[in-house]
Amino acid sequence: MDNLFNITGKVVVITGGSGVLGKGIGAYLSAQGAKIAILDRNEEVGQKQIEAMNAKGGDAAFFLSDVMNQEILEQNKAAILARFGQIDVLLNAAGGNMPGATIPPDKTFLDLNIDDFKKVVDLNLFGTVLPTKVFVPELAKQKKASIVNFSSESALRPLTRVVGYGCAKAAVTNFTKYMAAELAQKFGAHLRVNAIAPGFFITEQNRDLLLNADGSHTERSKTILAHTPFGRFGEADELYGTIHYLISDASSFVTGTVAVVDGGFDAFSI
Repeated sequence: MDNLFNITGKVVVITGGSGVLGKGIGAYLSAQGAKIAILDRNEEVGQKQIEAMNAKGGDAAFFLSDVMNQEILEQNKAAILARFGQIDVLLNAAGGNMPGATIPPDKTFLDLNIDDFKKVVDLNLFGTVLPTKVFVPELAKQKKASIVNFSSESALRPLTRVVGYGCAKAAVTNFTKYMAAELAQKFGAHLRVNAIAPGFFITEQNRDLLLNADGSHTERSKTILAHTPFGRFGEADELYGTIHYLISDASSFVTGTVAVVDGGFDAFSI
């Protein structure tokens, strides 16, 4: 029987691919035989990243990008096709948050910065919609293709503080389900759309929120871990297997789903 998890030769486009999670995912998939196209705004980090993958026998390339600019994304697509000849997988990993779109304990919703709120929604939602719009025509040409969007725990359960990010990721989850049906019905069942919802992982973006200067847990961290049955934060490599599954033939009848990787946070109540 064929290996259902075999992704050798698949061309995987990763937006936001030079972020903490994107870098690890790209390196893992490269080691599994996939060809990697990294799209990101950080060229210096991206070039070092692909050099590291290629030094280990991978086939990777970096493309300077902006997920909010359709013209640049179209240029990226042309360059990727010139380099690899096809596109099999799109991982919409670009995203982020801004202080003005959050509500700290000493403020209320009335203090929300609407401009920052819009920027967070734009980055997370439109930064997923635009790459999808650009790359779907190429994905649809393949016998089997897959899109994996990045949702969040905050899309499943409203979390304190991160109102902008939570709203944006909830929209990404809805978009994922909508596109699963849309693409299957209009382009064929060979084109699948799913999402991954990471729980709590320490990244450069949230490090100051979760860790004190001495490395100890903040009060926010303690609250999170008290509601996480595993009692710890996730490690980046604990996302790799789920993504591998979602882009491989092992999930050939799976579309429109949100795979939760959170140590039990969403399942826990008191």
